[in-house]
Amino acid sequence: MLLVISPSKTQKFDNPCPEEFTLPAFLPEIETLVKRLQAFDPQGLAGLMSLSEKLAVSTWQRFKDFSASFEPANSRPALLAFRGDVYGGIKAEDFSPADFKFAQQHLRIISGLYGLLSPLDLIQPYRLEMKTKLSTAAAPDLYGFWADKIIGALNRDLAITGNTHLVNLASREYFKAVKPALLESPVLEIVFKVWKDGQYKVIGIHAKRARGMMVNFVIDHRLDAINDLKKFRADGYLYNDSLSSELQWVFCKG
Repeated sequence: MLLVISPSKTQKFDNPCPEEFTLPAFLPEIETLVKRLQAFDPQGLAGLMSLSEKLAVSTWQRFKDFSASFEPANSRPALLAFRGDVYGGIKAEDFSPADFKFAQQHLRIISGLYGLLSPLDLIQPYRLEMKTKLSTAAAPDLYGFWADKIIGALNRDLAITGNTHLVNLASREYFKAVKPALLESPVLEIVFKVWKDGQYKVIGIHAKRARGMMVNFVIDHRLDAINDLKKFRADGYLYNDSLSSELQWVFCKG
């Protein structure tokens, strides 16, 4: 199985960089988007991304400082750089080289700026949500810009790694960039629910944390077969057969 998750607006770049890392697959496309964003002033970015004045200035500075060269001096591997609720459940700081090697074969991160990232791909500080209506000569928005590229990369990675299913642990915003009908492997959707007000419900913050914990579970236990996901037990979640279907598995707690 190949897992896909969303990125995080919160990022950290002062942590140690491992000796082994990789480069993003879409360097020309990244350069195209960065140059497009560099054409905006802070006020323009604020309008484009619905940012406060302070955040718009820091975002503008990030793109102004963005380098065409990715190296440890200005970058960190994606899985170590991203922070936030999902990544809090992934103990990447404790990963061994073998853990990272397994993650490289079984995990991808969908990104508005980078398209599709492997865990050890170097990234520079940025802010660009997939839903941002940034137009280019190629497309009116980022979904159009990345659609064919992301699906092509996923099909290629699924074939190379021998993974039989794409496991969706991404948010709706980011998975919208994937066209399941064009994938050469079936998509398994994972849903996390908690008991509240007399029924099982999807609660955003809890679902995000659970996605990260499932990623960590897969890497820690070296899981290859999707049926092994049913063994997931972190934070009280259990597989719920009665609420699940063939390609949508529901995990509940409470």
